[in-house]
Amino acid sequence: MKTLYFTLAVLFANVAISQTHQITKHNGEQLDVNFIKSENDLIYYALNGSAEEMKISKYAVSQVTNKQTNQTQKVSDRVEVVSKSDYNKVQVLSEDKTVGLKKVANFEGVSVKTKGEGPLGQQKQTAMLIKTKSALKGYPFVSIVEKDNGKYEAVAYVY
Repeated sequence: MKTLYFTLAVLFANVAISQTHQITKHNGEQLDVNFIKSENDLIYYALNGSAEEMKISKYAVSQVTNKQTNQTQKVSDRVEVVSKSDYNKVQVLSEDKTVGLKKVANFEGVSVKTKGEGPLGQQKQTAMLIKTKSALKGYPFVSIVEKDNGKYEAVAYVY
């Protein structure tokens, strides 16, 4: 009888700590996780047996599947950039929203300054220049850091 209770306790413990969701990334990688929440373009989850909260950018994730109900929720579409003319598809992300994406290149340069243009217009022109450079190389994501000396640093990311 004690063996039966012990077996049932172990069985319920395994069910309680097993992964409940599967995250499918755009690069084909699949993660078995315990889904926690999704907010601010980030997905929070925990790995099996861990209480540590981890996060991944929603741009890196294709879908999240509930393993118990087999329900699948689409998270984001894959961004395909194949030529310079696809510059409008390039996403400009803040540094904290690139978790789970692969860093592939750095761009540095001088911010665009057009006579009579305000700071916001100059930022838009610089962003367009960086997006065009990124699209030319086939990189769908870029993070831009403008520096005080009129220069910028941009980091390109892929899946």
